[in-house]
Amino acid sequence: MNDHERRIAFRRMLKELPVVVAPGAHDAMTAKIIETAGFPAVYISGSGVANTVFGFPDVGLVTITEMATVARQLCQAVDLPIIADSDAGYGSAVNVGRTVREYEKAGVAAIHIEDEDLPKRVSGLRVKRVISAQEMVGKIKAALDARTDSQLMIIGRTDSRGSGGMDEVVRRCCLYLEAGAEMVFPTGISTREDMERLSREVPGYKLFNMGGYAPAEMKPRIPFEEIGGMGFKLVIMPMAAARAGARAVWDLMHGIRQHGPQFEAAHASELKGHPVEDWYRFTGLRDMPEFEKRYLPQDGTGG
Repeated sequence: MNDHERRIAFRRMLKELPVVVAPGAHDAMTAKIIETAGFPAVYISGSGVANTVFGFPDVGLVTITEMATVARQLCQAVDLPIIADSDAGYGSAVNVGRTVREYEKAGVAAIHIEDEDLPKRVSGLRVKRVISAQEMVGKIKAALDARTDSQLMIIGRTDSRGSGGMDEVVRRCCLYLEAGAEMVFPTGISTREDMERLSREVPGYKLFNMGGYAPAEMKPRIPFEEIGGMGFKLVIMPMAAARAGARAVWDLMHGIRQHGPQFEAAHASELKGHPVEDWYRFTGLRDMPEFEKRYLPQDGTGG
């Protein structure tokens, strides 16, 4: 499928599936694993890219150019629709136009834009500063106008839960939908009661972030089907793969440092029968001789 077809496919999924689950990927290999596991879509987390690709905390240090480059790599690696985190649009409504165009050229199916104020502050981990609802409405309208493909979905995210409570979350979600956002993403939703209220009071498509990777920030691990029944059509798991990978590498490196090469040998033996046991096959290298035979001269002369 080309980019336009994947955007149409994503919209079709939202209509036809009870819920679309999109685990987070920070690189092409992770996206390919998500695809082989049978998930219908992939999510690119801004914090995931900042943490893993650049080694930064998620405080707005990654640029739109860098994020769009990662998005392009993932779009080229898999056939699945990709939903991308575009932070606050990388500036005001004036900047949002370029943000949308860069992600559109990268090939993503949807982006979400948040109403957090800039610059980001670490003190805002739980209670974030947000721009006015009117300013955010302007960002949404600018994003919609910047699309050259009307099938690119624009999702409006609100971070107002900590500062304004659920009343403000509901109000902003409804305003963003009225402004033309095709889905809303209320963050800071941590209880079933919050989710049920949003289901009752906010129409249209809603996104649920099943994240929370500090002990105090865990979101409800409600079965996907129940989440879909509450009107949340898209579920993302932004950092699950990144954290699992970090743990695996941490354990391996510290084990080798403490016990030497036999630790790695024991680890490799545990991979027997696993898809990653034969790394050449897993990465596609074993398929290359057939391509060489098909397309390259075989007489060895190089002439």
